[in-house]
Amino acid sequence: MTTPSDHLLRAHAPIPTESWKAIDDEARERLTPLLAARKVVDFVGAGGWHRSAYSLGRTSPLAGPPPGVTGAAEVRTRTRRVQPLSEIRVPFVVGRDEIDDIQRGAADPDFDDLARAARVAAEIENRTVFHGWPAAQIEGIAQTTTYPTAALGADCLEWPGIVARGVDALRRNGIGGPFALCVGPDLYTQIVESTELGGYLLLDHLKNILGGEVIWSVGVDGAVLVSARGGDFVLDVGQDLAVGYSHHDADTVHLYIEESLTFRVLEPDAAFVLSV
Repeated sequence: MTTPSDHLLRAHAPIPTESWKAIDDEARERLTPLLAARKVVDFVGAGGWHRSAYSLGRTSPLAGPPPGVTGAAEVRTRTRRVQPLSEIRVPFVVGRDEIDDIQRGAADPDFDDLARAARVAAEIENRTVFHGWPAAQIEGIAQTTTYPTAALGADCLEWPGIVARGVDALRRNGIGGPFALCVGPDLYTQIVESTELGGYLLLDHLKNILGGEVIWSVGVDGAVLVSARGGDFVLDVGQDLAVGYSHHDADTVHLYIEESLTFRVLEPDAAFVLSV
Protein backbone atom coordinates (compact mmCIF):
# COMPACT_ATOMS: atom_id res chain seq x y z
CA MET A 1 0.00 0.00 0.00
CA THR A 2 1.18 3.51 -0.83
CA THR A 3 0.83 6.87 0.89
CA PRO A 4 -2.77 8.03 0.38
CA SER A 5 -3.35 10.79 -2.17
CA ASP A 6 -5.90 13.63 -2.14
CA HIS A 7 -8.35 11.95 -4.52
CA LEU A 8 -9.09 9.36 -1.81
CA LEU A 9 -10.86 12.14 0.17
CA ARG A 10 -9.62 10.81 3.49
CA ALA A 11 -9.59 14.27 5.05
CA HIS A 12 -13.38 14.34 4.76
CA ALA A 13 -13.93 11.15 6.75
CA PRO A 14 -14.93 11.30 10.44
CA ILE A 15 -11.91 9.17 11.29
CA PRO A 16 -9.13 10.42 13.61
CA THR A 17 -5.48 9.88 12.73
CA GLU A 18 -5.02 6.97 15.14
CA SER A 19 -8.02 5.14 13.70
CA TRP A 20 -6.83 5.73 10.14
CA LYS A 21 -3.52 4.15 11.12
CA ALA A 22 -5.32 1.10 12.51
CA ILE A 23 -7.37 0.75 9.30
CA ASP A 24 -4.31 1.12 7.06
CA ASP A 25 -2.30 -1.34 9.15
CA GLU A 26 -5.11 -3.90 9.02
CA ALA A 27 -5.49 -3.48 5.26
CA ARG A 28 -1.75 -3.96 4.75
CA GLU A 29 -1.65 -7.05 6.97
CA ARG A 30 -4.60 -8.58 5.13
CA LEU A 31 -3.41 -7.77 1.61
CA THR A 32 0.27 -8.66 1.83
CA PRO A 33 -0.09 -12.48 2.07
CA LEU A 34 -2.85 -12.50 -0.56
CA LEU A 35 -0.97 -10.70 -3.36
CA ALA A 36 0.58 -13.83 -4.87
CA ALA A 37 1.10 -12.42 -8.36
CA ARG A 38 3.50 -9.77 -7.07
CA LYS A 39 5.86 -12.52 -5.92
CA VAL A 40 6.50 -13.76 -9.46
CA VAL A 41 6.07 -10.76 -11.80
CA ASP A 42 7.92 -7.48 -12.20
CA PHE A 43 6.16 -4.67 -10.35
CA VAL A 44 6.24 -1.26 -12.03
CA GLY A 45 4.89 1.61 -9.97
CA ALA A 46 3.34 3.06 -8.17
CA GLY A 47 2.93 5.68 -10.87
CA GLY A 48 0.18 7.56 -9.05
CA TRP A 49 -3.50 8.16 -9.73
CA HIS A 50 -2.72 10.35 -12.75
CA ARG A 51 -0.96 7.51 -14.60
CA SER A 52 -3.34 6.35 -17.31
CA ALA A 53 -1.51 3.99 -19.65
CA TYR A 54 1.42 1.64 -20.14
CA SER A 55 3.52 2.26 -23.23
CA LEU A 56 3.78 -0.76 -25.50
CA GLY A 57 6.80 0.72 -27.24
CA ARG A 58 5.09 0.20 -30.61
CA THR A 59 3.17 2.27 -33.15
CA SER A 60 0.38 1.88 -35.69
CA PRO A 61 0.30 3.69 -39.05
CA LEU A 62 -1.94 6.70 -39.61
CA ALA A 63 -3.56 7.56 -42.94
CA GLY A 64 -1.52 10.75 -43.14
CA PRO A 65 -1.13 14.26 -41.70
CA PRO A 66 -4.11 16.54 -41.05
CA PRO A 67 -6.18 17.37 -44.14
CA GLY A 68 -5.11 20.46 -46.01
CA VAL A 69 -1.36 20.19 -45.31
CA THR A 70 0.58 20.99 -48.49
CA GLY A 71 3.67 19.13 -49.60
CA ALA A 72 2.95 16.19 -47.32
CA ALA A 73 2.96 13.36 -49.84
CA GLU A 74 6.05 11.72 -48.33
CA VAL A 75 5.30 12.48 -44.68
CA ARG A 76 5.25 9.36 -42.49
CA THR A 77 2.73 9.42 -39.65
CA ARG A 78 2.13 6.92 -36.86
CA THR A 79 0.32 6.81 -33.54
CA ARG A 80 1.83 5.47 -30.32
CA ARG A 81 0.24 2.32 -28.93
CA VAL A 82 -0.55 2.12 -25.23
CA GLN A 83 -2.45 -0.16 -22.91
CA PRO A 84 -4.78 1.70 -20.53
CA LEU A 85 -4.75 1.18 -16.79
CA SER A 86 -8.03 0.04 -15.27
CA GLU A 87 -9.47 1.08 -11.93
CA ILE A 88 -10.68 -1.20 -9.15
CA ARG A 89 -12.71 0.00 -6.18
CA VAL A 90 -13.92 -2.48 -3.55
CA PRO A 91 -16.25 -0.94 -0.93
CA PHE A 92 -16.41 -1.86 2.75
CA VAL A 93 -17.75 -0.37 5.96
CA VAL A 94 -16.38 0.33 9.42
CA GLY A 95 -18.67 0.97 12.38
CA ARG A 96 -18.33 4.36 14.00
CA ASP A 97 -18.42 2.64 17.39
CA GLU A 98 -15.31 0.73 16.39
CA ILE A 99 -13.60 3.96 15.41
CA ASP A 100 -14.45 5.44 18.81
CA ASP A 101 -13.18 2.31 20.58
CA ILE A 102 -9.84 2.58 18.81
CA GLN A 103 -9.51 6.08 20.20
CA ARG A 104 -10.20 4.61 23.65
CA GLY A 105 -7.34 2.17 23.20
CA ALA A 106 -9.12 -0.94 21.88
CA ALA A 107 -6.54 -3.29 20.39
CA ASP A 108 -9.03 -5.65 18.70
CA PRO A 109 -11.29 -3.57 16.42
CA ASP A 110 -13.87 -5.36 14.25
CA PHE A 111 -12.56 -5.06 10.69
CA ASP A 112 -14.29 -8.11 9.24
CA ASP A 113 -15.68 -6.23 6.24
CA LEU A 114 -12.24 -4.79 5.52
CA ALA A 115 -10.84 -8.33 5.52
CA ARG A 116 -13.49 -9.33 2.97
CA ALA A 117 -12.70 -6.35 0.75
CA ALA A 118 -8.97 -7.05 0.92
CA ARG A 119 -9.54 -10.61 -0.26
CA VAL A 120 -11.71 -9.42 -3.17
CA ALA A 121 -9.15 -6.79 -4.22
CA ALA A 122 -6.29 -9.28 -4.07
CA GLU A 123 -8.25 -11.88 -6.02
CA ILE A 124 -9.00 -9.35 -8.76
CA GLU A 125 -5.30 -8.51 -9.10
CA ASN A 126 -4.23 -12.17 -9.06
CA ARG A 127 -6.85 -13.27 -11.59
CA THR A 128 -5.95 -10.35 -13.84
CA VAL A 129 -2.34 -11.53 -13.90
CA PHE A 130 -2.92 -15.27 -14.20
CA HIS A 131 -6.21 -15.48 -16.13
CA GLY A 132 -6.67 -12.07 -17.74
CA TRP A 133 -9.40 -9.44 -17.75
CA PRO A 134 -10.92 -9.18 -21.25
CA ALA A 135 -13.00 -6.07 -20.51
CA ALA A 136 -9.80 -4.27 -19.47
CA GLN A 137 -7.90 -5.41 -22.60
CA ILE A 138 -5.62 -7.59 -20.48
CA GLU A 139 -4.45 -11.07 -21.42
CA GLY A 140 -3.25 -13.15 -18.50
CA ILE A 141 -0.43 -15.64 -18.29
CA ALA A 142 -2.75 -18.60 -18.89
CA GLN A 143 -4.10 -17.06 -22.13
CA THR A 144 -0.71 -16.33 -23.66
CA THR A 145 1.38 -19.40 -22.80
CA THR A 146 2.68 -21.24 -25.85
CA TYR A 147 2.46 -24.70 -24.27
CA PRO A 148 -0.57 -27.01 -24.17
CA THR A 149 -2.19 -27.25 -20.74
CA ALA A 150 -1.21 -30.35 -18.76
CA ALA A 151 -3.69 -32.09 -16.46
CA LEU A 152 -2.48 -32.81 -12.94
CA GLY A 153 -4.96 -35.62 -12.36
CA ALA A 154 -6.43 -36.84 -9.10
CA ASP A 155 -3.34 -38.59 -7.71
CA CYS A 156 -1.16 -35.93 -6.11
CA LEU A 157 1.78 -38.36 -5.97
CA GLU A 158 1.96 -38.01 -9.77
CA TRP A 159 2.28 -34.24 -9.60
CA PRO A 160 6.08 -34.01 -9.15
CA GLY A 161 6.62 -35.80 -12.46
CA ILE A 162 4.15 -33.53 -14.24
CA VAL A 163 5.70 -30.39 -12.75
CA ALA A 164 9.17 -31.67 -13.65
CA ARG A 165 8.10 -32.10 -17.28
CA GLY A 166 6.74 -28.55 -17.23
CA VAL A 167 10.03 -27.22 -15.90
CA ASP A 168 11.89 -29.21 -18.56
CA ALA A 169 9.68 -27.70 -21.29
CA LEU A 170 10.53 -24.20 -20.09
CA ARG A 171 14.24 -24.93 -19.94
CA ARG A 172 14.25 -26.47 -23.41
CA ASN A 173 12.87 -23.17 -24.69
CA GLY A 174 15.71 -21.25 -23.08
CA ILE A 175 13.74 -20.12 -20.03
CA GLY A 176 15.85 -20.09 -16.89
CA GLY A 177 14.83 -20.42 -13.25
CA PRO A 178 14.21 -20.28 -10.45
CA PHE A 179 10.67 -21.43 -11.07
CA ALA A 180 7.55 -20.94 -8.97
CA LEU A 181 4.33 -22.92 -8.85
CA CYS A 182 1.33 -20.70 -8.10
CA VAL A 183 -1.58 -22.85 -6.93
CA GLY A 184 -5.14 -22.20 -5.77
CA PRO A 185 -5.93 -22.54 -2.05
CA ASP A 186 -7.58 -25.98 -2.24
CA LEU A 187 -4.74 -27.42 -4.27
CA TYR A 188 -2.17 -25.89 -1.95
CA THR A 189 -3.84 -27.48 1.07
CA GLN A 190 -3.70 -30.85 -0.66
CA ILE A 191 0.01 -30.38 -1.37
CA VAL A 192 1.02 -29.44 2.18
CA GLU A 193 -1.03 -32.29 3.65
CA SER A 194 0.53 -34.96 1.41
CA THR A 195 3.57 -37.15 1.93
CA GLU A 196 5.20 -39.54 -0.51
CA LEU A 197 6.56 -43.00 0.14
CA GLY A 198 9.19 -42.85 2.84
CA GLY A 199 7.51 -39.88 4.50
CA TYR A 200 9.01 -37.26 2.14
CA LEU A 201 6.82 -34.18 2.01
CA LEU A 202 5.25 -33.50 -1.37
CA LEU A 203 5.79 -29.77 -0.80
CA ASP A 204 9.55 -30.26 -0.34
CA HIS A 205 9.77 -32.47 -3.43
CA LEU A 206 8.06 -29.82 -5.56
CA LYS A 207 10.35 -27.09 -4.20
CA ASN A 208 13.41 -29.14 -5.14
CA ILE A 209 12.11 -29.56 -8.69
CA LEU A 210 11.34 -25.87 -9.01
CA GLY A 211 14.43 -24.47 -7.35
CA GLY A 212 11.86 -22.00 -6.01
CA GLU A 213 8.58 -21.80 -4.14
CA VAL A 214 5.09 -23.26 -4.19
CA ILE A 215 2.91 -20.17 -3.68
CA TRP A 216 -0.57 -20.13 -2.16
CA SER A 217 -2.50 -18.04 -4.67
CA VAL A 218 -6.09 -16.95 -4.17
CA GLY A 219 -7.80 -16.51 -7.53
CA VAL A 220 -5.73 -19.08 -9.45
CA ASP A 221 -7.53 -21.92 -11.21
CA GLY A 222 -5.47 -25.08 -10.95
CA ALA A 223 -1.80 -24.15 -11.02
CA VAL A 224 0.49 -21.94 -13.08
CA LEU A 225 4.18 -22.74 -13.37
CA VAL A 226 6.25 -19.63 -14.10
CA SER A 227 9.83 -18.56 -14.31
CA ALA A 228 10.65 -16.18 -11.46
CA ARG A 229 13.87 -14.95 -13.12
CA GLY A 230 12.32 -11.56 -13.91
CA GLY A 231 11.73 -9.68 -17.13
CA ASP A 232 8.91 -11.91 -18.43
CA PHE A 233 5.77 -10.37 -16.89
CA VAL A 234 4.98 -6.77 -15.94
CA LEU A 235 2.33 -5.58 -13.50
CA ASP A 236 2.05 -1.81 -14.03
CA VAL A 237 0.33 -0.07 -11.12
CA GLY A 238 -0.73 3.57 -11.01
CA GLN A 239 -2.58 3.94 -7.72
CA ASP A 240 -1.30 1.15 -5.52
CA LEU A 241 -3.78 -0.46 -3.16
CA ALA A 242 -5.00 2.21 -0.74
CA VAL A 243 -8.04 2.97 1.42
CA GLY A 244 -10.31 5.87 0.46
CA TYR A 245 -13.44 7.51 1.86
CA SER A 246 -16.88 7.46 0.23
CA HIS A 247 -19.49 8.70 2.73
CA HIS A 248 -20.85 8.11 6.23
CA ASP A 249 -24.02 8.04 8.25
CA ALA A 250 -24.78 7.98 11.96
CA ASP A 251 -23.59 4.38 12.41
CA THR A 252 -21.07 3.51 9.73
CA VAL A 253 -18.30 4.96 7.60
CA HIS A 254 -18.24 3.75 3.99
CA LEU A 255 -14.71 3.24 2.70
CA TYR A 256 -13.10 1.39 -0.20
CA ILE A 257 -9.88 -0.23 -1.35
CA GLU A 258 -8.73 1.24 -4.64
CA GLU A 259 -6.11 0.37 -7.23
CA SER A 260 -5.37 1.14 -10.89
CA LEU A 261 -3.37 -1.34 -12.92
CA THR A 262 -2.65 -3.17 -16.13
CA PHE A 263 -0.61 -6.26 -16.95
CA ARG A 264 1.56 -7.44 -19.84
CA VAL A 265 3.11 -10.78 -20.72
CA LEU A 266 6.47 -10.06 -22.38
CA GLU A 267 7.59 -13.67 -22.78
CA PRO A 268 4.76 -16.19 -23.37
CA ASP A 269 7.27 -19.06 -23.27
CA ALA A 270 7.97 -18.38 -19.56
CA ALA A 271 4.82 -20.04 -18.14
CA PHE A 272 3.16 -23.45 -18.16
CA VAL A 273 -0.47 -24.03 -17.10
CA LEU A 274 -1.57 -27.07 -15.10
CA SER A 275 -5.27 -27.93 -14.80
CA VAL A 276 -7.04 -30.08 -12.21
